[in-house]
Amino acid sequence: MKSPYFTSEHELFRQTVRQFIETEVTPHAAEWEEKEQIPRHIWERMGELGFLGLMYPEQYGGSAANFFYSVVFTEEISRSLMGGFCAALGVHQYMATAHLAGAGSHQLKQQYLAPAIAGKKIAALAISEPGAGSDVAGIRTTAVKQGNEYVINGSKIFITNGVYSDFVVVACKTNPNAGVAGISLIIVDRNTPGFTANKLKKMGWYSSDTGELFFDNVRVPASNLIGQEGNGFYYIMDSFQLERLIAAIGSVAAAEVGLEATLKYMNEREAFGRKINKYQSIRHDIANLATEIEAAKQFTYYTAWLFEQGEFAVKECSMIKLLTSELAKKAADVCLQFFGGYGYMEEYPIARMYRDARVGTIAGGTSQIMREIIAKMVIDDVSYRPAYAETTHTAQADTQNTTTTTPAPANTEQHTTTTSTDIQQPQNIHNMTSTPQTAREIVMSLSERLKTYKVAPDYSTVVHFDLLGDNGGKFTVAIDNSVCTVAEGHVGEPKCVITAKDKDYEDLELGRSNPQMAVLMGKIKLSNMGEMMTFSGLFKRLY
Repeated sequence: MKSPYFTSEHELFRQTVRQFIETEVTPHAAEWEEKEQIPRHIWERMGELGFLGLMYPEQYGGSAANFFYSVVFTEEISRSLMGGFCAALGVHQYMATAHLAGAGSHQLKQQYLAPAIAGKKIAALAISEPGAGSDVAGIRTTAVKQGNEYVINGSKIFITNGVYSDFVVVACKTNPNAGVAGISLIIVDRNTPGFTANKLKKMGWYSSDTGELFFDNVRVPASNLIGQEGNGFYYIMDSFQLERLIAAIGSVAAAEVGLEATLKYMNEREAFGRKINKYQSIRHDIANLATEIEAAKQFTYYTAWLFEQGEFAVKECSMIKLLTSELAKKAADVCLQFFGGYGYMEEYPIARMYRDARVGTIAGGTSQIMREIIAKMVIDDVSYRPAYAETTHTAQADTQNTTTTTPAPANTEQHTTTTSTDIQQPQNIHNMTSTPQTAREIVMSLSERLKTYKVAPDYSTVVHFDLLGDNGGKFTVAIDNSVCTVAEGHVGEPKCVITAKDKDYEDLELGRSNPQMAVLMGKIKLSNMGEMMTFSGLFKRLY
């Protein structure tokens, strides 16, 4: 079907990837599945061909190509008929390294992102734990800062590339008492003492290695922190959109490849004196399946277009993840049926596709989680905001010791930041004499709740509050030279804007609501999550 999303250049790239898959990957599929490992030289070969840095800056060896090159790549690797191969590449390029590209320092990008793009280092992302899968906030692995190092203890499970990768981006609790605001992302090298992994036996995805990871007093440099400490949960939430979009592209492609293989087999297989593709019931089943696949593919392309345009398409990414993973599972089942007994034999790729498709409704967020996200947005009118922002990394400056600004990924809102010299400082108009209760009183109390000893000497900020309701209003809170001032109205250029109903803000500040859910459900809207995490950590709590 003719598409408005792909140019002639995309199609030339498709031919390049398809030729690579047909000549250097597919002929070895049975061997890699049996050995349960992808050879290192294939990673390096993909790096040479420029396949592993499609979205990333040229500065680090990437192509800075638009997202539809990634769509093409993901579709074509599905022709390998190895779900594990696709999963390993997806985690490497669109999950683990995405965090590096989105929030990593220049130093980390040179040390890890560049060799990952070149295929010299394989990346993994470790979030899930034995007691925390979809519930990211429930992770227990800790990273305690000691001097210039983090000491990591804990375990992870179901980690793709967990055994053969060269480095792992690990979600850790750097502040166990801060809830979701205490989660950070830290890079751990494979050969770090105390870091071990066990390979897990799986029902499918044989060619990829899936591991259980253990961290026993693992010491890593503090500079291995990705982005800002305490922002890891929000980085992970953002990355789910790309992960689910990539998963959807792969699911549709797998279903389409399965249909192609089935049509070929049906044209060759005879029963009762004629080709089985002449039987009406079979033809109609195929017609229904082909229609569903095409419809899902076009919805997926549209969502990819939204992502390319910079939209934070939580609803659409959740919908297509749900739709396509369920469809891939159904397609594998329908197609295997038409192979009869042969479909149950390992020598037929349809058997592999059947077992590989099953995990699609689990990995990257279960179908049940997708339905709940969709229901919140459709029924409860919940909205979601991106967490990645244009972040300054003073603690992770480059080799010239200059402040570096990390370019935000395609789904990131950009925010203008100013220094204290650029704004008119408001005058403090409130002195707290009793425990504040209303939204207005709570904001006004910030000047007296500032923990001055926690304010960095060079830190300054301006935050605008827009609290809707009788007990709310518009306020400006500024911090400069360890002094906090509060004023009514909006003054100066803000580094962060906080928008909420007065009641929702009161519930948050007085401990009556969960900060994670308040943000994720859109009750508290923040223009710059990173700045807000820094800002909020400077004040005494009211409860």
